[in-house]
Amino acid sequence: MKALQTEISSLLHSYIGVIERNEPYFKSPFHYHPEYELVYVKESTGKRIIGDKLDTFSGGDMVFIGANLPHVWLNDEIYHKEQSTLQARSIVLYFNKELFSKNFYELRESAKITDLFNRASRGIKINGNTQKQIAEKMEEITRLYDFDRIICLMQLLNILATSKDIEYITNEGYTGTTLQTKPDRLSDVYKYITTNYFNDISLEEISKIANLSPTAFCRLFKQRTNRHFVEYLNEVRISNACKFLLETNLNISEIAFQCGYKTLSNFNKIFKKTTALSPKEYRQKAEMI
Repeated sequence: MKALQTEISSLLHSYIGVIERNEPYFKSPFHYHPEYELVYVKESTGKRIIGDKLDTFSGGDMVFIGANLPHVWLNDEIYHKEQSTLQARSIVLYFNKELFSKNFYELRESAKITDLFNRASRGIKINGNTQKQIAEKMEEITRLYDFDRIICLMQLLNILATSKDIEYITNEGYTGTTLQTKPDRLSDVYKYITTNYFNDISLEEISKIANLSPTAFCRLFKQRTNRHFVEYLNEVRISNACKFLLETNLNISEIAFQCGYKTLSNFNKIFKKTTALSPKEYRQKAEMI
């Protein structure tokens, strides 16, 4: 089995991200990435592969995966049947080590966190009371934003770093260096969108970056992200528009143009659909906080 080399930060356009999955079955391929990953399976059964270890999983299963450690969750066959009404539900927290500065890792007070990151290279299964504590924090972090989310992440890491309710997943000495790998066609796509969202980006242009036909690109993008390319492009554009509204005094028309929208009406429509507020209401609400 080839492991797909990818990068989550470029997809989420952030060094930290939380995803709630609720789908007929887990769809991610066997892959690895530089981000650390904390996975809490709320519902579903099957087998998971982490590094060189194959295990079963069920609701309540929780693991902490180190950077570049290959992994995949494979649901039982019944989940793939057309008549199945079962659901695969999980909360997944991603973060890049670069979220914290080099000085952070050199602090004496951060020694246990640094040690946790080193131990996570083998994958860590979380059990007992720690599993219950982390599950509560995982539910909490889905409702948090901005710096509150980072504070919650620090609390999570502190619990894990001091816990005895853990066990290693991969065999001692596992390195993963013998794995066959292939590049992720979409990594360059995410990066291109992040740095060029303010320009016109046609389907033909973005398909060439992935080295796929437009039809094959659309199929792969929907399969991997669970949304269409245009939806993702608008998410990136609106995310940047929110930053402009919060951090600059640019008028709304200027922000619309700088985020790739040619008409103010289209920008207003998509902004409200995404945030449930108009750009003006969003800025006013932020100023009241």
